[in-house]
Amino acid sequence: MTTTTATTARPTSPYGYPELSGLMALMTGDEKHGPAATSTLDALWVLYDRVLRVSPGTVDAHTRDRFLLSKGHGPMAYYAVLAAKGFLPVTDLPGFGSYDSPLGHHPDRLLVPGAEIGSGSLGHELPLAVGTALGLRAQGLTDPAVWVLVGDAELDEGSNHEALAYAGPAGLDRLHVLVIDNASASHARPGGIAARFAAAGWSTATVDGRDHEALYAAYTTSHPGRPHAVIARVEPK
Repeated sequence: MTTTTATTARPTSPYGYPELSGLMALMTGDEKHGPAATSTLDALWVLYDRVLRVSPGTVDAHTRDRFLLSKGHGPMAYYAVLAAKGFLPVTDLPGFGSYDSPLGHHPDRLLVPGAEIGSGSLGHELPLAVGTALGLRAQGLTDPAVWVLVGDAELDEGSNHEALAYAGPAGLDRLHVLVIDNASASHARPGGIAARFAAAGWSTATVDGRDHEALYAAYTTSHPGRPHAVIARVEPK
């Protein structure tokens, strides 16, 4: 039996970061949630371009890194990055949100290659990421990283509080949370996101969400024995 292994090798692509705005422009129609989409663009690009060990050829490999998109409304940036990296055809982008398109207003894991989950109601995917990390640990798969992207307002949800409170003491050091902070949370306070994770035993880093080098440094920070939260601050929504 042949086992597929995820590697750091990245297939060549004619699309880079400068082309992402053009790819996003192909997606037309109503209810695009433009600010929600563009707030994630830089963070997603750096993650897929330089950090995540998954490619179109390894989406089913047991050893792949897992990325869960919790901030699933306004997925235009996500679709643009996936298309740029070859997970889905660029020709799918103009149909975004139409009746027969695989690219819905919330990603569907059964229709979008590379999508690990179907994003819907906000606030559920951090618990799913905790469960994914626990499942990988139980299988003895200690190398794959689990990443989940959440919005700052999602952290008002009680399910997220329980998940982050559990993950620190559980020592889920292959779990990473990327928080896009566009100052949209109802119950936020300055510095409160990082403080909340740190109090629960997480490693944290707060960076400019448009600075690619700062994002990469935060993503690759060593955090032995602890899960890691990166808070990427962008312009207010």
